[in-house]
Amino acid sequence: MRKRSIKFQVISALAVQFLVLLVVVSITLYQLNLRKHDYVILNLSGQLRVISQVMVSQSDNYLKQAPRSYEAYDRDLGLYRKDLRKQVNSYSKIIDAFKARSLSPDLVSGRSFSDTESASLGKVPSLLDGEEVIYCTWDAQSRSQLDETAAIWERFKTGLIAELGNPDEPRLEAAAKYIQFNQHDLVQASADLSLAFRLMMEKKLNEIRLLNQVSLGLSFLIALTILLILYRKIFRPVETTVQGFRRVAQGDLNFQVPIAEQNEIGRLSSMFNELTRRLAGIFRLSDRINQANNLDETLRFVFEEFGEFLPIDLVALLRTDQNRKAVLIDRVYTDGQNQIDEGARFDQVGCRCMQVFDEGKPLRIQGDDLQNAQSSDAMTIQLVAGGMQSLIFVPLTISGDEEMILVFGSRASDAYHEEHLELLENIAAQVSHGFEKTIGMESLVISAVEGLAKLAESRDPETGDHLFRMSRYSALIAEQMGHEVRYQSQINSAYVRDILRFAPMHDIGKVGVEDSILLKPGKLTDAERQAMQEHPVIGAEVLKHCEQQVNAVGHSIFRIGIEIAESHHERFDGDGYPYQLKEEAIPLSARIVAVADVFDALTSRRPYKQAWSIDEALELIRTESGKHFDPQVIVALERALPGIMQIYHKYKHV
Repeated sequence: MRKRSIKFQVISALAVQFLVLLVVVSITLYQLNLRKHDYVILNLSGQLRVISQVMVSQSDNYLKQAPRSYEAYDRDLGLYRKDLRKQVNSYSKIIDAFKARSLSPDLVSGRSFSDTESASLGKVPSLLDGEEVIYCTWDAQSRSQLDETAAIWERFKTGLIAELGNPDEPRLEAAAKYIQFNQHDLVQASADLSLAFRLMMEKKLNEIRLLNQVSLGLSFLIALTILLILYRKIFRPVETTVQGFRRVAQGDLNFQVPIAEQNEIGRLSSMFNELTRRLAGIFRLSDRINQANNLDETLRFVFEEFGEFLPIDLVALLRTDQNRKAVLIDRVYTDGQNQIDEGARFDQVGCRCMQVFDEGKPLRIQGDDLQNAQSSDAMTIQLVAGGMQSLIFVPLTISGDEEMILVFGSRASDAYHEEHLELLENIAAQVSHGFEKTIGMESLVISAVEGLAKLAESRDPETGDHLFRMSRYSALIAEQMGHEVRYQSQINSAYVRDILRFAPMHDIGKVGVEDSILLKPGKLTDAERQAMQEHPVIGAEVLKHCEQQVNAVGHSIFRIGIEIAESHHERFDGDGYPYQLKEEAIPLSARIVAVADVFDALTSRRPYKQAWSIDEALELIRTESGKHFDPQVIVALERALPGIMQIYHKYKHV
């Protein structure tokens, strides 16, 4: 990832360029420093030429003025012989140093020569400091010429010494003639050596020049590479990103800026895409919430849309009761099997979610915190038992006295991070508005349903709490059937809730039956019975009219109520009314309510009969299995008996 960073790439290119320049400058400085050595070497090689020429010139002058007396000879011994010896010594020192490839400080500074030698040869100018020894390196041509010049000098010096003869009485004239005779080889060898050294120095200069040209070209290529990186990694992606920003600013929230590479611009574009994705999700959520018919759909929309932003396996809605003494799990939505009891109530003491109500901020519970919360928080225990290992509680801002919390749960441990808390805190208000609208509509529907149910109940006041009991019996039966595989696709928590809500409306059609028939204490005539059997149709028509009204504004609310009102008197064998529907043709909701209604009617006192015992009622219902009632519903009734009996004992009418 770091290698894809623009900063890393640009700094790397600049570092390479700097390194190249550093290497070039270092080599150049080194070569320039060596040029000081070159000047010394060239100067010394030039001295060889001077020495050879001086020897030739002095020998020529000596022969022209050869001594003809002992005084003149003695004079030349002190002059010519002395100069000749110095020249031979100087030439030998220089050529030996060249052969050894080591120029001593004395030789460089001229201290190895006597004052007279330095005066005759000219002191070598030193560009070097201190007592530096110069170590020479020669190319092949210089080595070859040095060997040849050294060999010529060795022969020349040997012959010259032989011609001089006795050191005490040297033959100066013979030596001069020897020099004159062999001067060409020595002078030419000295000149060739100086030329070879000069060519070698020029070659080194050319190498330095070439190195600088290469470094200049390389620096240009590196600079061009940096510009290319800037264009490809910054300028072009920035332009593409700006165009994407412009499209999003114009309202195209579904547009995603292309990401070429995972560098700084890519990460910026990725974060921008995430932002637009979240905005689009929020807008979609708001739009879908506005289309929701009820809280169940609202929770489903939240589950589907927020799944893009954080891990979700469950969404639940919590409420406090009127006295704020307990917290209720009002609704639960999950894409799997729901193992959490809707309607479960928990004492607010020890309930961590109360912290959310008090502080008005999201709360995350997971990991060790989740384990600690289970020691005293019954609600957390319930959620963990339902498979949740990470929880976030988000307060909803709802007008009125109601307090609500939206719960997000994940089966993964430590699933939620700070960014999830920040996201939910920022959009809580937006989500709250959607929930407030749906809750208001649902509350209105519930009030309307309860009002209609009470209207029907008011026509038959002797039924006690029949509607309350039979609706809860129906819901318990539906829950049991929902555990069976064949009904799991049809029965969920929303379906059970609709059964509970609309079961009391099963006899709403009785509002259209005359009191003389409805309240008649005795047996009905055939005509009166026929009029009474019209109440399912009347009730269905009333609710269908209500459904048409809500359909006009894009909602559907009363479907289950219509099924129950219209079909709860149909028989499983087809002998019921009003349409003689049979078996599966009868809506499941109506088949469930039919059993619950008869069970409560049998076990409750009426003006015309006493309450039957539970066993008597069950016996009759069993005998009607496959005739009046759906056998599967009867099986579910018997499985639901523990819960039914709790309601029966608390609210029975005997």
